[in-house]
Amino acid sequence: MTEPLLLTAAQITTFDGQRVLTRSSGFFFERGARLYLVTSRHVLIDQPSGHYPDRIEIELHLDAADLARSTGYSVLLYREGRANWRQGRDAGGEVDVATIEIERAALPPSALLRAFTPAHLQASLDEIEVGTALLIVGFPLGFHDTLHHLPVVRRAAIASAFGLRFQGQGFFLTDARTHRGTSGAPVVMRAPGSDAQLGDLPWKLLGVHSARLDMLTRDVHQDESLGLNCAWYADILLTLTRDAAEPDEPSLAEVTAEAAVDTPSASATAEDPGTRR
Repeated sequence: MTEPLLLTAAQITTFDGQRVLTRSSGFFFERGARLYLVTSRHVLIDQPSGHYPDRIEIELHLDAADLARSTGYSVLLYREGRANWRQGRDAGGEVDVATIEIERAALPPSALLRAFTPAHLQASLDEIEVGTALLIVGFPLGFHDTLHHLPVVRRAAIASAFGLRFQGQGFFLTDARTHRGTSGAPVVMRAPGSDAQLGDLPWKLLGVHSARLDMLTRDVHQDESLGLNCAWYADILLTLTRDAAEPDEPSLAEVTAEAAVDTPSASATAEDPGTRR
């Protein structure tokens, strides 16, 4: 058995039919009896780059005593012309986070995973300071422990005022070395003290890694990249996983959940095989 944190993350491979398009990161989030896979919205659809997968596949562990045993689990992105995931939108536009529900009954009986819950979201913003140490758990460039099928972890730090929407967008900045393939990874902070609600996962889920941030005016010959990244506030998950009958809950992202877009037209093209997001 390994650390539970590493079992929260899953590598996501996107497909167009049987053709591999991209590989990225995601993680599990549980609310009540429901289980969700969380990732960046642009992993599931990205109009500017012509990225239109029709299904995704994640890898699941099957044996706590032998992590080398795993299986692929496929999830269709569309049903009857409508997307199966939920996404958000706020005053700044689309929020780069998406959730798709995983049918527990369809999982292998011995499937081994860990999921964050609403208890893992940060309630008090006063406890989080600039420079706070974080971890980003994912699959940079698809790299991971291919024998045990586990992600790797990068160290990070909060690089903007936590609790404020950076430049009016529903994300904060992190200072970390990241790569393509990390999109959708959980951004976590070690939970201070002890909290029985967190169980064997003593981490606070602060954000969802989205993309690297850079300056268009940077001279690539003289200036290094900023080394900064966007992480969307994780409390958007309360909105994206809320049933229609449940009362509204406030979110730093100030979003409204919506069913995702219709199936893209047949004329849409996907990214070349083997590329990463």
